[in-house]
Amino acid sequence: MTAPHASDPSGAPHTDLPHATAAAAPRSASPSSALPHPKTARNAASRSETGIDGRSGTADQNSTGLSADRTGDQSARRRSGSIRSLVSRSPLISFFVLANLLSWAAWTPYILSNNGLGLWDYSFPEWLGTAQFSGVLPGAYLGPIVSALLITALADGRAGLRAWAKRLWKWRVSVRWYIITIVGVPAAIIASALVFSGGQIQAPSLLVLAALVPGLVLQMVTTGLAEEPGWRDFALPRLQARFSPLKSSFILGPLWALWHMPLFLSDWGGWPDAAWWRPLEFAAFCITFNIVMTWVFNRTGQSLPLSMLMHVSVNNFVSIAWSDMFPMVDVSLAQTSLLFGSTIAAAVIVVATRGRLGYDVQPLASGVSGRTRRG
Repeated sequence: MTAPHASDPSGAPHTDLPHATAAAAPRSASPSSALPHPKTARNAASRSETGIDGRSGTADQNSTGLSADRTGDQSARRRSGSIRSLVSRSPLISFFVLANLLSWAAWTPYILSNNGLGLWDYSFPEWLGTAQFSGVLPGAYLGPIVSALLITALADGRAGLRAWAKRLWKWRVSVRWYIITIVGVPAAIIASALVFSGGQIQAPSLLVLAALVPGLVLQMVTTGLAEEPGWRDFALPRLQARFSPLKSSFILGPLWALWHMPLFLSDWGGWPDAAWWRPLEFAAFCITFNIVMTWVFNRTGQSLPLSMLMHVSVNNFVSIAWSDMFPMVDVSLAQTSLLFGSTIAAAVIVVATRGRLGYDVQPLASGVSGRTRRG
């Protein structure tokens, strides 16, 4: 952009000409007609820097703004890269930390409400006789399944997500595993409960029998779907790629129990009437039952639906049929009975498989390096 025309002291107009035109001018031209007065040149330069719109430093400001945008984009990319790098280096730790933080944060209002510590004068709405659908389930969904999805996407990309989702739909397994999870689990619970009832049992009512299947479906899309894509689908294959199946189970079991611990400060865990040792008993059950869960997961070729069925079959029977079939046994003994039965089942499986828990010798089709071993 050229500066506006200016006049020198002699009154002759100054024309801003290209060098080619200036070179063609006659040598006899007056110096004052070819060169501006020093003062005029300074004014023209000043006007050129200021710009035709009269705002000083526009070019500098634009340059500074573009530089700031580029710097901001680079910083964002560096932060994104550092987060992805951190997650890729420690996917298991990232998963467990994120799952706990998300769920515990979502459960905090429920724990503080009248359904828990009573510090907040509010009671969560009930559905089917419990407030856990409105107070506990949202946090359960936010924890293991969402964390597994996010960490898998960051650590393994699309290939990892495909492998993770593939196990979610692996329904095609031997019929005997459906019998074990749907029929065998309630049978084992009944056998264990008979020890605490002195051999007494009552036939379940028709209403209870009618509620078992709908209850199982409801548990599958709530408890099963919220938890198992994280614990079994994400964490267990990664643990078994690094440790033995038995050691992996002993690592995952306590972490699974830890995730539940804040709920013992609410009616979910029997607050305020539950004994202080109930959380410890629950943790012991999570460890022993997790060994059984690992065996089922491995022997079904890492079928997540069967793991979900195994998990929710316990919840479904205890919540629907226990009090109807064992009214002579205090409900507080249900957890003790479950621990007794799961301990026996875990011991039998460990001995029978020599600690291999059905881990099969073949490449994992999961995007996670490692091998499985049969046993």
